[in-house]
Amino acid sequence: MQALLLTLKLASTVTVILLVFGIPFSWWLARSHSKLTSFLTALVAMPLILPPTVLGFYLLLLLGPEGPIGKVTTQLGIGVFPFTFSGLVIASIIYSLPFTIQPLVSAFEAIPTRTLEVASTLRASAIDAFFSVVLPLSKSGILTAIVLTFAHTVGEFGVILMIGGNIPGETQVVSIQIYDHVESMDYGAAHKLSLIMLIFSFITLTFLQWIRRRRFAFVPVKRR
Repeated sequence: MQALLLTLKLASTVTVILLVFGIPFSWWLARSHSKLTSFLTALVAMPLILPPTVLGFYLLLLLGPEGPIGKVTTQLGIGVFPFTFSGLVIASIIYSLPFTIQPLVSAFEAIPTRTLEVASTLRASAIDAFFSVVLPLSKSGILTAIVLTFAHTVGEFGVILMIGGNIPGETQVVSIQIYDHVESMDYGAAHKLSLIMLIFSFITLTFLQWIRRRRFAFVPVKRR
């Protein structure tokens, strides 16, 4: 139960942070014509193909006591992030970033420019149009981003093990505890936690399919 609660706390924290950061950043990526967009899009997508252990290793070097970020946080009196819950949050944010950004960018790109032009002619400010037009039209994309980010964070293993280790009550999430049970030959406990993860994964995929069908169920058919 301790590992389950810690996993839910981690996934909730990461999802909220990525959503707050991801919505404005994704809107900029979707609408910007800057030369940086291609570079940033590739950078965001890197965790999709980069082995989790590689990402965890470099984060360990950067955030550790001898790393550039670790030295700064130590001088500021914050301490170092590896093997702490805060370290898990930082690693999970980076590793789950594409699962937030990509659905949001797709949703924002699908909004017709004409719709925003109409809002502008009705004297809606850019901020007003964003909250009253863009966000409601992107509801399914935002919901998909929330579900994918939360589910992906729950299932993380490699990057979590590298940056957080296996400290009960501090960094031992469900995926790490399953590994711990298997190492100690406690297959019964490993089976119980694995079954919970299987059910959770099935419910998540079913929910995503429901979002997808609901999104396309109300697409108007043009009359000839």
